[in-house]
Amino acid sequence: MADSSFDIVSKVDRQEVDNAVNQAAKEIGQRYDFRNVGASVELKGDVVAMAANTAERVLAVLDVLETKLVRRGVSLKALDLGEKEPVQSGKEFRLAGPLKEGLDQDVAKKITKLIRDEGPKGVKANITGDEIRVSSKSRDDLQAVIALLKRAEDIDAALQFVNYR
Repeated sequence: MADSSFDIVSKVDRQEVDNAVNQAAKEIGQRYDFRNVGASVELKGDVVAMAANTAERVLAVLDVLETKLVRRGVSLKALDLGEKEPVQSGKEFRLAGPLKEGLDQDVAKKITKLIRDEGPKGVKANITGDEIRVSSKSRDDLQAVIALLKRAEDIDAALQFVNYR
């Protein structure tokens, strides 16, 4: 009997991110508390840029954006904000959050170590580029690995499980 397998990837649906940014921009334009503060949010390539005249307003814009991203089914782990500290540029405060796609080597090693240590015996995890192939003879073991990774909180990447066969 052949091994069953699936891939662990970290991809971002660009269309959903674009829709969330557009919805957030529309809400910011309509809300009374964002009037005359220069609040804006836009998607520039792979970076979501937010701006306002005070640091608190930039964080409020971020809160609106995060709400829209969650509502559209985009994980907040896909937005890399670092320390969430707005940077002053002249009279304006800015915050930029690049979108993270793909699993970097540190995260991939952490995932494979977690699978080795806490996963069922007989499950193999191989890193190939920016994704991980997990294989086992038992489909139940693969389901247990997926459940384990969904419960794991120390993984700072938005994980998707694809090519389950």
